[in-house]
Amino acid sequence: MIKAILWDNDGLLVDTERVYFEANRQALLRAGIQLSQEQFADVSLRQGLSLLDLARERGWSSEQIAALREERDAHYLDLLRQGMHVFPEVEKTLKALHGKVRMAIVTSSQRVHFEAIHDKSKLLPYFEFVLTREDFEHGKPAPDGYLEGLRRLALSAADCIAIEDSERGLLSATAAGLRCAIIPNTQTAHSDFSRAWVVLPDVSQVIGLVRQG
Repeated sequence: MIKAILWDNDGLLVDTERVYFEANRQALLRAGIQLSQEQFADVSLRQGLSLLDLARERGWSSEQIAALREERDAHYLDLLRQGMHVFPEVEKTLKALHGKVRMAIVTSSQRVHFEAIHDKSKLLPYFEFVLTREDFEHGKPAPDGYLEGLRRLALSAADCIAIEDSERGLLSATAAGLRCAIIPNTQTAHSDFSRAWVVLPDVSQVIGLVRQG
């Protein structure tokens, strides 16, 4: 029996990946780097590494990269405040699951960005709690966020599932001992999801998973 679902956020509940790509693309132009969608998918969504470290290959110092990161994060926040699109079927699915299974969010997003994303999303009442990057030591693909989620739920990994859209998220969830259902998006569709419990075509299929247990 599935007692709880731990949800990823970006690229799964809300369409933020294209905005994060644009913020990084513009930042890296200052280092003379033309960021491609393929690089973004590989470095950020698959490996879980900082895209700004690409500037180190051009001789940028740690101090310069730190300043670039502040600029990138501020620009990303500005873009998020313009409004975020909730993926189709997400709210309907969360409403159907609410009260039948416990739910929480585990994201590598900074809290300030997360709050901007969900300022008008109307999704947060469906969740028991949210863990952002400040709530655990190592981001995905490390298991820290999911382990903290299990601790707060006071449940074992066997009682819960994770829902992810990326390879780094899949690695994080499985490293924590969780079964992980993947819902790919256009930027992650060609990733290696061989470790997934199941790959679903859309978020509404999560309802059936819970019913099956």
